[in-house]
Amino acid sequence: MAGIPFDQRDGEIWFDGKFIPWADAKVHVLTHGLHYASAVFEGERAYNGRIFKSAEHTGRLHASAEVLGFEIPFSSEVINAAKEELLKRMNLVDAYLRPIAWRGSEMMGVSAQHNTIHLAIAAWEWPSYFKPEERLKGIRLDMAKYRRPDPATAPFKSKAAGLYMICTLSKHEAERKGYADALMLDWRGQVAEATGANVFFVKDGKIHTPKPDCFLNGITRRTVIDLAKARGFEVIERVIMPEELDGFEQCFLTGTAAEVTPVSEIGPHSFTVGEITKSLMLDYDALVRADPAGLKAAE
Repeated sequence: MAGIPFDQRDGEIWFDGKFIPWADAKVHVLTHGLHYASAVFEGERAYNGRIFKSAEHTGRLHASAEVLGFEIPFSSEVINAAKEELLKRMNLVDAYLRPIAWRGSEMMGVSAQHNTIHLAIAAWEWPSYFKPEERLKGIRLDMAKYRRPDPATAPFKSKAAGLYMICTLSKHEAERKGYADALMLDWRGQVAEATGANVFFVKDGKIHTPKPDCFLNGITRRTVIDLAKARGFEVIERVIMPEELDGFEQCFLTGTAAEVTPVSEIGPHSFTVGEITKSLMLDYDALVRADPAGLKAAE
């Protein structure tokens, strides 16, 4: 279905408690979530018909909504069951799932306390986030001009739609220059993350990653840290300044979409796709594709 606009695809979408035809999953142009970004979402992957860390993603969805001041009117149990049923109805085995909750259309203005809260879940087949040939040799990152905001100015603990505006702008600018993505600094000038993934660096056999104090502590990020520690690697969460980039040997991104993706360049800085990065790629792939018993034990 590559190349088909998302509003013209076939199948079903779970919308406010029931499955409806894909083409009928619509909202009004005066929906508050469209105008004021009062929406939260999740990105999830299914491997071999199983949604990886489904409950953890649903828990974060509820937590994100709470940060934005609204309550999703469906329990975690209902949402998790809906995702499973949706995969079956869409006949998907390896897929991407997108739950999204938003304020509706009853009130139009900054204030919208009484708007109905809606929830929809879509699923579709989606391969690697980056081109396979790029991912294997390491992707190239630009340096983004926009920065992750001060926590006093934005609800960074919520996976909120509005926080991704500067990510879209930064990724578009990077792609125009021939890069695959961009590395973002935070408001202090410290290394933060890519536009939709967390970042890790390797030096002298140790793994370094920025403290997630103004950006999401990703579910994949935490999973990869656990995998690295299980292999005996030391993982250091600390402040990383951009002038340190020359001193690192390896770099990789983590995220539900990105999975574990090696990085070969960040602006003028070069990295090798080394053994630590390769081992974590393999470990992550083995974990997400594990049989049910093995996956349950790993979680």
